[in-house]
Amino acid sequence: MKIAVVAANGKEGQLVVKEAVKRGHDVTAVVRGENKSEAQHAIIKDLFDLTAADLAGFDVVVDAFGVWAPEDQPQHSTSLKTLCDALSGTDNRLIVVGGAGSLYVDAEHKTQVKDLPTFPEAFIPLANGMGKSLEELRERSDVKWTYISPAADFQAEGARTGSYELAGEEFTANAEGKSFISYADFAIAVVDEAESAKHVGERISVYTK
Repeated sequence: MKIAVVAANGKEGQLVVKEAVKRGHDVTAVVRGENKSEAQHAIIKDLFDLTAADLAGFDVVVDAFGVWAPEDQPQHSTSLKTLCDALSGTDNRLIVVGGAGSLYVDAEHKTQVKDLPTFPEAFIPLANGMGKSLEELRERSDVKWTYISPAADFQAEGARTGSYELAGEEFTANAEGKSFISYADFAIAVVDEAESAKHVGERISVYTK
């Protein structure tokens, strides 16, 4: 497959590239500067300047973009809109590296993780920003998207166990009541979805058993 990874120089982006290259896919890094990933090719361009022509020909585009500062949170919406507009009306699929704060904690889907009093205040702007972009993505019937949320504890330096558990829109913990996954195992889930296309038009979540 031909796969483009946007923000491929980031921690998750580099691991998605590594996983895809290891499986024999033709991977292109979309980066603003020098390509620091293992991708065989690179598009050196700012995400916000990407056009339909830039992304034409890719089977899957993985969006690994993320910003952390509260004042930058609107970029989660504007970056996703840029990618959706570029892919609009095509068969090219979009897989978004999402957040856990928007997962639901009730069967009625009224309360999200970020709404709980125990949710860390420092992460509320990030959770709101990513949650808003997910709601906007749900309105895009012109794009073949999949949004993947990690477990609550998303471990950048966590070990690659080689496996993960798949869940849906609701927050899910393992048998010990813990909700975590490493960036490396999350990358496996992203490439699995790229290969299978089993959850187009859906938000799914992944965690470690």
